[in-house]
This record gives sequence, C-alpha cells and structure tokens, in this order.
Amino acid sequence: MPVFRVIYKATQKNGRKIFGSVVKYGEHWRLGANEATEIEFFEPVIIQHTKIPPGRYVLYCIPHPTEWTLILNSDLYSWGLLIDDSKDIFKFTVPVMPAPIPIEAFTIETEASGEGALLWMGWDDARVSLPVELTTNKNQ
Repeated sequence: MPVFRVIYKATQKNGRKIFGSVVKYGEHWRLGANEATEIEFFEPVIIQHTKIPPGRYVLYCIPHPTEWTLILNSDLYSWGLLIDDSKDIFKFTVPVMPAPIPIEAFTIETEASGEGALLWMGWDDARVSLPVELTTNKNQ
C-alpha cells in the first residue's frame, strides 16, 4: 500500500543550462511545469524530525547552488507560481548533489530506504534527496 504519491509535470532540459539560468537561485520554483507539484501523504510520516499529518500539499522549492529549501504549502488550488507564502506549513533544507549524468527531464522518484523512502528530485546537473520516515510501528 502506498504511503505517499507525487503529481508533477516533467519539463525538458533541451540543451539549456537549468540552475542559475532557467530556474533562478533564491526564487520559488514549482518543481516541474504548469500546475504546481502536489504531494499526498496517506498516513503520517516524519521528515527531518517533523511529523507530517496525512493530507495533500503543494510542494515548492527555493533552489540555491549547494542546497534547496523544499516547502509544503496548503494552498492546493494555486497555479504554477502563484504562491501564498502565508500557507507554507513545513520547510526542509536538503543538500544538492551532482547528478552522475545530466538529467534531461525533470524527475521525481522514490527509493526504499531504512524506515521509509528517499524522495529524489533532479534535473540537469543537480539532484536532492528528502528522507521520508514511516511512523508505522513507532511510538510517535
């Protein structure tokens, strides 16, 4: 049974320099194209020692050269980058890792890991990973 799902629209590199150019450092990015990216948790999870209740959230990012700030926002009916910062609920900072090879299409994927999963995001020459812990069988 899935613990969470992510809904996003991939966009292509098409020979462009992405970070610091197409995607500006220090500015909000919707993690894909068109509609804002959504993440839905079907049960409580823990991200960076913070318990996240089940529910749907918009997932944004503020990229920097060495780290990204990932933001869960409650404004589910936003389009693209029409962001209401007052509805930011959780923020997480993750380090940027170089992609082993350039990633042509913006990609979000998961990988089983320890007590949960790693939520990977990457495009062009950068990747980040957000550990998501399951609360099942934990005294939380």
